[in-house]
Amino acid sequence: MAEKSEKTDPGTGKFQHDRMMSGKLYVADDGPELVREGARKYRILNAIRALPLGDPGRQKLYAELFKSWGEGSYIESPFYCDYGSHISVGKYFYANAGCAFLDPAPITIGDWVFLGPSVGIYTPFHPIAADVRRHELEGAKAITIGSDVWIGGNAVICPGVTIGSNVVIGAGSVVTKDIPDGCVAVGNPCHVLRPITDQDEKYWHQQAEEYFAAQRQYLDRQESTSTTDRPDHPDHPDTAE
Repeated sequence: MAEKSEKTDPGTGKFQHDRMMSGKLYVADDGPELVREGARKYRILNAIRALPLGDPGRQKLYAELFKSWGEGSYIESPFYCDYGSHISVGKYFYANAGCAFLDPAPITIGDWVFLGPSVGIYTPFHPIAADVRRHELEGAKAITIGSDVWIGGNAVICPGVTIGSNVVIGAGSVVTKDIPDGCVAVGNPCHVLRPITDQDEKYWHQQAEEYFAAQRQYLDRQESTSTTDRPDHPDHPDTAE
């Protein structure tokens, strides 16, 4: 076989793009269409990086970058993607710093999905045969993640994987196969550790109730202190006899 493939995608550049989107082998840096998509990605990511941290304009630019962007979603910097235009996220999505989404194929994420730092979501795959790789051929398979999913830091989601809803993926996991709804999954390769049970739900609701009760008590004390500190309050030092 030849050492390297020739560039074959003149004109509109749809040959490589259409093969990429259909999951067939293609050459990633060949063709005007893919070059345009890559240039668009760099333009938007550079605009995001130029804004101060916390600037709401950053999230508006992510909405421009992605195919769809849910209400209340937020991504910490730095963030990297191949194109952005093949990524869809639902409402209240959150990604911590250092995440990378490689999206030659679609990445679809539901509502209330949280990612720890440096999570990788990778749709591309590469030939096992070394002489085929020399032609720079690769492919991509879509990844789908349901709603109410927590993925721990440094986890990797591999091409073609579907993760169900109400799932926890342990930190450092390498997810090579589909993960069903309602479970905790960990490891390399990632496997189901156990289902999420009614006891889990009960325990964590109790923990949440304790938090909200403590929060109410704290706010009540703050309000009481603020009222006492008013100069016209009878217990203020300046008005006491």
